[in-house]
Amino acid sequence: MLSTVYQLKRPRQFEVIFKNIELNQEQLLVRPTHLSICNADQRYYQGTRPAEILRRKLPMALIHEGIGSVVYDPTGSFQAGERVVMIPNLPVQADEFVAENYLRSSQFRASGVDGFLQEYVQTVPDRAVRLPEQMNPSVAAFTELVSVSYHALHRFFSVSHGRMDEAAVWGDGNLGYITALLLHYLRPQTKLYVVGVHEEKLSYFTFADETILTTQLEEDFAFDHALECVGGSAAGTAVGQIIDHIRPEGTIGLLGVSEELVPIETRMVLEKGLRIIGSSRSGRADFLGLMDLYRQYPEMAFYLENIVGEEFRVRDIKDIRNAFEADIHKLMGKTIMVWDE
Repeated sequence: MLSTVYQLKRPRQFEVIFKNIELNQEQLLVRPTHLSICNADQRYYQGTRPAEILRRKLPMALIHEGIGSVVYDPTGSFQAGERVVMIPNLPVQADEFVAENYLRSSQFRASGVDGFLQEYVQTVPDRAVRLPEQMNPSVAAFTELVSVSYHALHRFFSVSHGRMDEAAVWGDGNLGYITALLLHYLRPQTKLYVVGVHEEKLSYFTFADETILTTQLEEDFAFDHALECVGGSAAGTAVGQIIDHIRPEGTIGLLGVSEELVPIETRMVLEKGLRIIGSSRSGRADFLGLMDLYRQYPEMAFYLENIVGEEFRVRDIKDIRNAFEADIHKLMGKTIMVWDE
């Protein structure tokens, strides 16, 4: 059968190609219904990745955050019509010590192989996870991003010491909001600070114990551990502030993505005996754990509705382009594309 694929041929230019899908007894078909635009998609769309990377990876279908409806499953793992979240990480091997999302042999949709911006997605059953029945599909669309924070927090907990009376999250954007929300539910006894630069954005963090502007940090402000969710050109400033205020032997989790070199004051890292751990992407176990968390705390989805931004009904390339262009100018929130069948 033929499937329509919407590939980015070069920055800001999509093209339609048709891919032949050969049905077999090992893979299911999912029809994407709700897709979420990520900053990584925008870096390809706007052409801000290095020219060598663009030449190597384009043309390519974008989007690695999305849900869909099962169309065909010969394995019996799902029923036709069931809603699933699609896992973009595509491992080809297993390792005793290295998780699937860190194996260099793993592929990742919308980063070298076609993403979910296509009519049908063919995948193996363990790359799809059943969604809670009543979950808002626009929130479910960016499950992959939430799973990244879930993964990072569990790595963070595994190396940080047991005293977590106070923790701080740096960053008032989508990633900071999601990470702080998960931390609030996973460690409800911890006093949670959120540090950011926009008072309007910080007003959404109603679940936090305290929100603080970066320009109003008191000299005696201190906490046991911290997570950096800033990234970009401001990552160095954020990490520097964390190092200044974190207590000795604290752990710093790095989640923000930066294309630039980030300076770190190693003298104070050594003097305070700090641990720094980085995290990227997620795996099937993180999606499963997150679904369990959603079922345990269904109100989490209501908090996440705060970062659902503009929704676009899409039917063709023009609609897709309009969604990407609007996403560039958003202040906060996730831009969702809903397929108009």
